[in-house]
Amino acid sequence: MRQWAAATGPRDVLLAAPRSFCAGVERAIEVVERALETRGAPVYVRRQIVHNAHVVRRLSDLGAVFVEEVDEVPPGATVVLAAHGVAPIVRSDASDRSLDVIDATCPLVTKVHTEVKRYAGRGDTVFLIGHGDHEEVVGTLGEAPSQVVLVEDVAAAGRVTAPDPRRVAYAMQTTLAVDEAEEIASVLRERFPALHGPRREDICYATTNRQQAVRAIARGCDLVLVVGSVNSSNSLRLVEVAEREGTEAHLVEDLSEVDLAWLENARTVGITAGASAPPNLVDEVVAGLAGLGPVTVRETSVGDENIRFTLPKEVS
Repeated sequence: MRQWAAATGPRDVLLAAPRSFCAGVERAIEVVERALETRGAPVYVRRQIVHNAHVVRRLSDLGAVFVEEVDEVPPGATVVLAAHGVAPIVRSDASDRSLDVIDATCPLVTKVHTEVKRYAGRGDTVFLIGHGDHEEVVGTLGEAPSQVVLVEDVAAAGRVTAPDPRRVAYAMQTTLAVDEAEEIASVLRERFPALHGPRREDICYATTNRQQAVRAIARGCDLVLVVGSVNSSNSLRLVEVAEREGTEAHLVEDLSEVDLAWLENARTVGITAGASAPPNLVDEVVAGLAGLGPVTVRETSVGDENIRFTLPKEVS
């Protein structure tokens, strides 16, 4: 009761915009929905279609069956490849089982795969800036395992080597913190003057926009809440960006994970959501705060997003 009483009272809520679903996530979810409509349940999905427990649960209720690997899918059945992309060996395994494959890989992830293949094809060592435990990075590494070198942080950038320093390139995981990724890339450029980079930025527009948006509100907040799942890289980066602005920040799956203790002295609360988090979860958090006292809600936007990706031909 003491915690509840301390958390009550009027407060300002600052909503960061853009937030929640990006075009790649919307596309991936629609791929599964259309596959279920046209082929009927079950439709198998390798790994989480996007990194959000609520999305996975809803699609499971519709008849999607989530598996870890394609060898769990019955021969000839339909399997959707998740938005994060896969290594070529996964496609080969799916072909060996005569699976009906629908590729929901985000086009911006596909772009990175294409870059890595192009660099490796001309004989370059490719430095891949990213987190080794993330599915996107695992898939990208699989494009040319003998030529791709993972670089996870500045320290690694300072010690990596290449057989020929004149034939080197780099690529990035699409969901990194922009400032940290650039710091790593700067170290590589300094050490390898011949380093080739992507023609267009690898970190996706949605990741960049959401980081800019949370940065725009963070300094004016006592607390920032980021709605997203713990395995969502872009959501975790939003927490880090807010913290680097000097603001307390927490990742929450939904309203149920908001701790009353965080709200005791938080009269201005910023809210955002990762690119894989459904927008209704943000509405629920705002409603939960309103249950503790009157709230004034304001939105701060750093720009509009009107990008939409075409669907794969198998479901279009």
